Amino acid sequence: MSVSAEGPSASGRLHESTLDAIGSAIVRGELPPGIPLTIEQLEQRYGVSRSVIRDCLRSLQTMNLVQSKPRVGVTPRPASEWNVYEPKVIRWRLDSNDRAHQLRTLTQLRAAVEPQAAGLAAANISPQSASELNGIAGEMWAAGRSGDAERFLALDIRFHQLILQLSGNEMFSHLHAVVSEVLTGRTAHGLMPAHPHPDALQQHLDVAEAVGSGNQQAAIDAMQRLMNRTLTEMLRRAAEEQPATASSPQPPQ
Repeated sequence: MSVSAEGPSASGRLHESTLDAIGSAIVRGELPPGIPLTIEQLEQRYGVSRSVIRDCLRSLQTMNLVQSKPRVGVTPRPASEWNVYEPKVIRWRLDSNDRAHQLRTLTQLRAAVEPQAAGLAAANISPQSASELNGIAGEMWAAGRSGDAERFLALDIRFHQLILQLSGNEMFSHLHAVVSEVLTGRTAHGLMPAHPHPDALQQHLDVAEAVGSGNQQAAIDAMQRLMNRTLTEMLRRAAEEQPATASSPQPPQ
């Protein structure tokens, strides 16, 4: 596989495209764990310079996808050691045949965190933030009913990120990139209907109203209902997709 780029930002795009290619290959198991990688091998495989490969390997090390040892060199790590909260790792896993498992575990994480974040947000909410949250939910309703998937996705990401931010908990707030990747991936892989179900749209309005009212328990309950619906719908759609990907090679475990 050869990777190329042109233009004033060519070096940056070349790094990103090569990083995506190597990272995806590791996640898909094409570059299996424990098997040493050489710079020369990767240069030839991806058609890029030694410096680009080295930069990419350094980036992959920060994600715990590879490790470097004296007299051994660089080797891919097993999946159990990856930084699974790294947005790029999430995206690569969503692009692999591990997609259904990845979506399920990420949605389970959201279901554990977001109701509590909604409760904290309700405790901290200001009139201005309440107005913003309700406004986003209203725009989501309009975008969903009109079938504007691109706008709906952007609003959905903003809605959930705002609740994490309003929680006042920096640990929750730092999950914003995780939420963005899972929502983007779910849409990109056809696991979202063109027109979201009216119940899902209403549940976003319910969350916004509960958080905006300052009622912590109502906010927790409303977000829990939304997360339960999200998980059920995602699992159903992923199961429908599974036969099409069942013949793909399994990722490292």
